[in-house]
Amino acid sequence: MTPKVEELTRCLTELHLPTMRAQHEAVARQATAETWGYAEYLLELVQRECQQRQANRVERVLKGSKLPLAKSWSALDLKRLPAKVVQQLRGLLSGDFLDRRDNVLVFGPPGSGKTHCLAAVAQELVRAGRRLWFTTCGLLVQELLAAKRDYALKALLKRLEQWEGVILDDLGYVQQSREEMEVLFTFLAERYERGSVMLTSNLPFTKWEQIFKDPMTTAAAVDRLVHHSVIVELNVPSYRVEAAKRSKPTEGP
Repeated sequence: MTPKVEELTRCLTELHLPTMRAQHEAVARQATAETWGYAEYLLELVQRECQQRQANRVERVLKGSKLPLAKSWSALDLKRLPAKVVQQLRGLLSGDFLDRRDNVLVFGPPGSGKTHCLAAVAQELVRAGRRLWFTTCGLLVQELLAAKRDYALKALLKRLEQWEGVILDDLGYVQQSREEMEVLFTFLAERYERGSVMLTSNLPFTKWEQIFKDPMTTAAAVDRLVHHSVIVELNVPSYRVEAAKRSKPTEGP
């Protein structure tokens, strides 16, 4: 390594440009072989640095999102979903609903793939530069309740505003107390028209009084969620049951 190359490497280290530091010699050889001009050489290095930084940022946001990464778009079996649902899911990939602060409500029986659908869409959106966060209804309720007891509920709700979309999985799957549902309603009310809520539920709206314990609270929660929303209905058989049937050995005569 020549003194000038050593000095260049040192400067790139000091400027916190790790990709340019690691690749400038290889790119220089390519530039010489392909007779690039100085601007082309510099542009190639800068583009590689930018691409790596973008990739690193996406990985950080994906990690912070708590999304189940195994439930990806590539792993989603679109063939088993109704055509309307596939069209809706593809439409969500643009992320326009986040800009409008619309909600996405996915309904269906257990095992129909509700969580996978939302997680797959959310992963694609994160890779496109959007900020989303995944949690279950039970975990969020407990976090909200603990914050309320510590007089920190307002701070927690403010912190959740950093996410363009909050994915709330399994609403109504576990029956909660009235106090727990009150903090959940507070979250939904604070989120209304300020950020998107993306939720899954195996209960239709007509049974949501089981969740919120009170007719007026139920109506208010439904109103806030439905006012600006995309509703996806997964009326398909359980994929877990289908998988179990396929794996079951065929009985002989």
